[in-house]
Amino acid sequence: MVKIQAISLPSNLNDSIQRIRTNAAFFRMNYVIIILFLLFITLLWHPVSLIVFIIMMVAWLFLYFLRDDPVSIEGFVIDDRIVMTGLLLVTIAMLFLTDVTDNIIVGLSIGLAVVLVHGIFRSTDDLFFGDEEEANRSPVLMRPAEEAAPVPLKNAASSSYSVS
Repeated sequence: MVKIQAISLPSNLNDSIQRIRTNAAFFRMNYVIIILFLLFITLLWHPVSLIVFIIMMVAWLFLYFLRDDPVSIEGFVIDDRIVMTGLLLVTIAMLFLTDVTDNIIVGLSIGLAVVLVHGIFRSTDDLFFGDEEEANRSPVLMRPAEEAAPVPLKNAASSSYSVS
């Protein structure tokens, strides 16, 4: 589960920045879960904020975590980075309306610190992206649905199994 061998000090500042970028691309969903969990913990003693957070978590589940196909609006496929950023901004804005500014700042600060520490110290040598395009994604965040590349299955099973 946790690879202690993958923890190492970066050699310089450029290596640190590259590790953060690579780890952010690879562990993006894990980082979002960590930040949302820490935000949840800071809201435990504020019931109205907790209700708003739970409603927003339903949106997170349907639009980001449990979605197999990319979000598309009127024929345009929206990148999951845009969906993640939009959901994060809406969640924070809705929580600001419930008057828990200090809790939000503390939760996000601790979450960001945890993500940065992991991003800096987690070696990227053993990370595997499905293909080279996935590792170096283009900055195109919205594209027509017909231009969207299909998501390749990783370790797809064969339907023709035979014992020989």
